[in-house]
Amino acid sequence: MKKDNNTKAENISPEYLNEKTRRNSFRHHWGAGKPPNIFLITIDMISPDFYNPSRPLSRKMSLPAFRELAGNGIEFQNAFAPVPLCGPSRAATLTGRYTYVLGNGEHSPVGLETHLRPDDVIFPEYLKRIGYVTKHSGKCHVGSSKFIDAFGENDNAWDQWYPPVYQDEAYLEYQRRLGVKPQKYSKEIVLLQQDRVTPGNSVGGWIVQEDGKPFPEEAQYSHFLVQRAIEKLEHAMAGPSTTGQPIYLQLDIFDPHQPFTVPDGYADREKELRAVMTLPETYKKVQACNWNSLPNQPEIYDLYRRYWGLYDPQSMIDYRVAHALQMEVVDRALGKFIQALKDKNLYDDSVIILMGDHGEMNGRWGLVDKGVYLYPDVLRTPLIIKMPSSAGIRSRSMDAPVSLLDIAPTLLETAGIEPDAWLDGESLIPLMQEKSAPADRDMIFTCGWHVGVNFACGIQQWDGKGNHHLYAHNASSRVDELYDLNAVEAENLVQDSKYAKLRRQMIDRLGALLQADPRWGGYWTSYRLNHFSDLPKHAGSMQKHEA
Repeated sequence: MKKDNNTKAENISPEYLNEKTRRNSFRHHWGAGKPPNIFLITIDMISPDFYNPSRPLSRKMSLPAFRELAGNGIEFQNAFAPVPLCGPSRAATLTGRYTYVLGNGEHSPVGLETHLRPDDVIFPEYLKRIGYVTKHSGKCHVGSSKFIDAFGENDNAWDQWYPPVYQDEAYLEYQRRLGVKPQKYSKEIVLLQQDRVTPGNSVGGWIVQEDGKPFPEEAQYSHFLVQRAIEKLEHAMAGPSTTGQPIYLQLDIFDPHQPFTVPDGYADREKELRAVMTLPETYKKVQACNWNSLPNQPEIYDLYRRYWGLYDPQSMIDYRVAHALQMEVVDRALGKFIQALKDKNLYDDSVIILMGDHGEMNGRWGLVDKGVYLYPDVLRTPLIIKMPSSAGIRSRSMDAPVSLLDIAPTLLETAGIEPDAWLDGESLIPLMQEKSAPADRDMIFTCGWHVGVNFACGIQQWDGKGNHHLYAHNASSRVDELYDLNAVEAENLVQDSKYAKLRRQMIDRLGALLQADPRWGGYWTSYRLNHFSDLPKHAGSMQKHEA
C-alpha cells in the first residue's frame, strides 16, 4: 500500500538510498535505542502436508524447530505467495510489490523478464542504508546484482533454481574440512516419460559419499548454509566496523525442494514414514482414468503430468517419503540456527521470520513441484513471525489471509522506515498487535511461464466464519477454477450449482480488481471477453484500458 506521509514521520526530512541522485526517498523515525536484529529464513517449495494442521501427514512429521518457533510467535495459517514460482515469488516478496517477473530463467524464452531490474529496490537495501549490517547465505534467483546492492560485493548468492553442490567452492572446502567426499545417490527416484518406459526426470533421493561411505547430515547442503549463516552472524557481531550495529541476516535454504539429498541417519524415520504414507486420493483419480485428460481441469495440468511422469505408484510413494525426510533435514538445520541465536543471546529480542517461497503439489492430481497454475497447494506457504519479547505480542495461530507481499512493509515498519514508493503489501504489525481486526484482503495471484505457458490470474475470498475460497481465471484455457481452501484435496467446484452464487461474486470481484489497475490490463482484456455474459457491460472501445 502507498504510505501516507502525513503520519508520525510527517515532519522528518526525507533520506535517499542514493544521495547523489536523490532517488528512492524514505523517512526514518526510529527513536532512542537500537532497532531489533532481524532474521529472515526462507525454505523453498514446501507442501502444506508438512505443516498445515488439517493435513494428516503433518501429525506424523518430526519438526521440533518449526513447532518451537511457531509456539513463540504468530503462525499465519492462510499465507499465500503472489506467484507460485521461485524467482517471481522472491521478486514480489523482496520488493513488496506485484512483480513483472513471471518466469524462472531456466525455462523462459529470450525477452521474458526473469530478474529484477537495477532500479528496483529490495527492502534489505533500506535496512542497509539506515545502518543495519546486512548478511546473506543461500539462494538468490532474482538476479545477483540486486543482492550485491543489498548485501555487498562479497555476497555469494547463487542465481539458479538448484543448489551448486559440485560448484560451490566454499561448500566443497567445508566438506574437505569435515573429511567428507562429494555426494552421489545410493537410491535415486527417476520418473518416466510419456511412453511410461523411457527414464525421465530425476527428483533426487538418498545420498552417500562418492566412495560409498555414509554421508553425514552435517555435510548436507542445508546444514552448510546454516553454518555459513552462523559464521556471517559472528563476523557481524565482532567485526571492527560493525560491532554494536543492528543485524539483518537472510538465510535462503533450498530444501525441501527436489532434487532431494537425504543424508545418513534417517533410516528409522524412513521406516516410520513409509508405514503411514499413502497415495493422495486425487492421484488415484488420475490413475483410474489412465492419465487421460480430466474434463474439469485446464490443459496445463495435463502438460505438467506428462512432464513429471509419475505413472508408477511406487515412485509416488518414494517421492512423498523422500520429500518428508528432506523437510525433517531442513528442520534439524533450522534447529541449529535457532540454538546459535539462543547461545548468542539474540533469540528473545530479535525479529525472526520463517516462510516458504511457494507451495508444492506433493502428488495431488498426479503432480509434484509447482508451476503456472493456481491450485491451492502451490499458492499456500508457511509463515511464522516471532517478534521481540519486549513487543508484548502474544503467540497464537491466525486464520486471516496474508501475503508474502506483506513481509517487506512489516520489516520496514519494524525498523521505522517509511518508503515513499508504492508497496502492494500491508504491514502485519497492527494485526499482530491486535490493533486491527482480521479481515478479508484483495489479493491478486498470477502466473505465466515455466514448463508450459498459462497466463492465469486469481483471487481468494475469506468470510471470517470458516469459509475460504480461491477463484482462478486461465487466459489460455476455457476452464476456470474454484476451490475450497479448507479442503485437504481440493477439487474444482466451478461447475457445481451449489457454488453458482459464490462463483458469480468472485468473477465480479476479480473483474473489478483487474479493471481498476492498469498493471492488469493484459489480463483484463481477455477476462472481460471470456466473462462477457457474467460481468457488467461497459460500452465503448476495448482498446484502451480505462480504470
